[in-house]
Amino acid sequence: MHDRATLSPPWRLGIDIGGTFTDLVLIDAKGLLRQHKASTTTNDPSEGVIDVLRLAAEAAGLSTASLLGGCSHFVHGSTIATNTLLEGKGAKVGLLVTEGFRDSLEIRRGIRSDPWDHRKPFPPVLVPRSLRLPIRERTDKMGRGVVPLDDESIRRAVSEMQSRGVEAVAIAFLNSFISSQHEHECKEMVRGLWPDVWVYASSDMVRMVGEYERTSTVVLNAYVAPRVVPYLRRLESRLKECGLKRPLLLMQSNGGVVSVQQVEQRPASLMLSGPSAGASALMVCAKAIGSQDLISIEIGGTSCDVILTDEAGVGMTNSTEVNGYHLALPAVDIHTVSAGGGTIARRDQGGMLRAGPDGAGALPGPACYARGGVDPTVTDAQLVLGRLQSGRYGGGLISLDKKLAEDAINNRIAAPSGLTTVHAAAGIVRLMEQEVIHAVEKVSVERGFDPSRFTLVAVGGAGAMHGASVARALGCRTVFVPRVAGVFCAFGMCTADARQDVVRSWLKPLATTSASDIGEFLNTLAEETRQRFLDEGFAPEDIIIERALELQYKGQQSSVIVQVQETDISAIRRAFLEQFRRLYAHDQGEDEIDITGGRAVGSVRLGFTEQKSCERTRREIEPIELRPVYSEDIGDFKKTPIFEGDALQYGDTIDGPALVESSTTTVVVPEGCRLEVDSGSNFLIHANHMPGMSS
Repeated sequence: MHDRATLSPPWRLGIDIGGTFTDLVLIDAKGLLRQHKASTTTNDPSEGVIDVLRLAAEAAGLSTASLLGGCSHFVHGSTIATNTLLEGKGAKVGLLVTEGFRDSLEIRRGIRSDPWDHRKPFPPVLVPRSLRLPIRERTDKMGRGVVPLDDESIRRAVSEMQSRGVEAVAIAFLNSFISSQHEHECKEMVRGLWPDVWVYASSDMVRMVGEYERTSTVVLNAYVAPRVVPYLRRLESRLKECGLKRPLLLMQSNGGVVSVQQVEQRPASLMLSGPSAGASALMVCAKAIGSQDLISIEIGGTSCDVILTDEAGVGMTNSTEVNGYHLALPAVDIHTVSAGGGTIARRDQGGMLRAGPDGAGALPGPACYARGGVDPTVTDAQLVLGRLQSGRYGGGLISLDKKLAEDAINNRIAAPSGLTTVHAAAGIVRLMEQEVIHAVEKVSVERGFDPSRFTLVAVGGAGAMHGASVARALGCRTVFVPRVAGVFCAFGMCTADARQDVVRSWLKPLATTSASDIGEFLNTLAEETRQRFLDEGFAPEDIIIERALELQYKGQQSSVIVQVQETDISAIRRAFLEQFRRLYAHDQGEDEIDITGGRAVGSVRLGFTEQKSCERTRREIEPIELRPVYSEDIGDFKKTPIFEGDALQYGDTIDGPALVESSTTTVVVPEGCRLEVDSGSNFLIHANHMPGMSS
């Protein structure tokens, strides 16, 4: 137990609910950082939140009420929206569409997501055809109403939905991104006829070209809202009863935080709530490293999330896909693959070893958890290879049993394949790491970036175990393991700013559009962004707004985002050409350029205090033990020193092979590598001496 004086109020709290653990990070007014884990309570995630708060309060020598009462910012990231979609437990949705377009949602874009796999099915349509009801109305491409909104068709549709037990209504009319009048009139009429129903209009969600994307987005929003919003209201109410005096803030897919009241209008913005916090944490890492060129691999229990940042910042996207469903909301550009500690390994029909894509989850979990799991996983393999050991992990929340891991790998893979258990385990790890390598290449090589010039940031509970090996394959010379690697997203929530994105289509030729028209368009977006912050109580002088246009060469389908400092047409053209060359290494000269849209990104710096640097030490450090650990370089076990990560200090260095064990992660330092501790107690693995790499 710690003395209360060790914490300096006010502090900020970040809580990230994952599939296995609920993570908490606390940063006080002097930058002191603490991290805690509790088991995630699947049936009611708020119970896990309260549990981890109690742990943090007890460790600080405080009551839960005192801990919450001294909090200046409480940021929460949750997978509840994503899980609602993945588990198919959302609301029964009715969809109101322009007459003649009831099948747009099911037709989608008319092409397969993977053109090479004709057997891969589309995900189930969230609204059956019988609940996609046509409304007589029509707006043309200029935003003019050419067919008046028919009130009687709305009344019939509402009556039909009421009789069918619909819980939420989505409205998506043709060309509503230009004129939202018909959608809003319909929305108000539905509310008048049916006051208790959840109702959302696509024009309130996204004002972009793309009927299918807008429809899919508003349907997703309506699908998750009746599950997500009541949970958030209950959680905020419970936290206030427990002593929280500040509003509950929520992590959005765009990497910023927002209040519960704002999220109630767009709960689908929480779809990537947890992983997107990694973008904010990555910016803190960039400052510590002194470079913007970073690639993070966050490896947890079920997946690996990859984010790239360079001098242009963290990549953003206007559209993402969640389990095959399109979501047209601004989001951090994250590439996710099924490669985590719980990834299941098996032999396929041809006898080949496969890893993933399915995982063991929290229950039953890997075989070594002794919770009834029998399938071998990556965690079981690491236990067999000696990189993990039998005993308790995660603050005592789980216990690992090596015998169960060996039996699972031997029975399911090694014996049928004629391999030893150890070699089968090594193969499982190599296959999983290959998935991570491909994911990194997806965000780097396929976009024209050389991964060898980037620092690899290895985070998540399992990231540091695989970081050096992945770096070797990619040619990265340095692996950065932050001290908060095991609670990286919760840390990102503590460091995130408030953020609002307003994005809108605007189709104009650049050459014939006046600077004043561009300025008026961007100012309209900026004012909407500003108003959202004012509605949340932020001071006008704290609001920072950046404006940008989306441009493309005429006839192309992909736009380039160009920051607009001034509305001079020549300056905008030069900025577009510069950005186009940076992305594609060429330009198309004097070809005509089209404006496709614009955006205003608003932020309010919430700030946080970084911990002061430690004094550098020069000392000899001794391992806490020596134990046999499998070495990939020699293909066998080798006596390896084990160090206690929490005891290492600024200036300490460790030559590989070695393992560094901390409360939330284990760092593997291969042969020929050197680990050093920086002034922020982070670990840097210098990989330039690894086999196959030159210094």
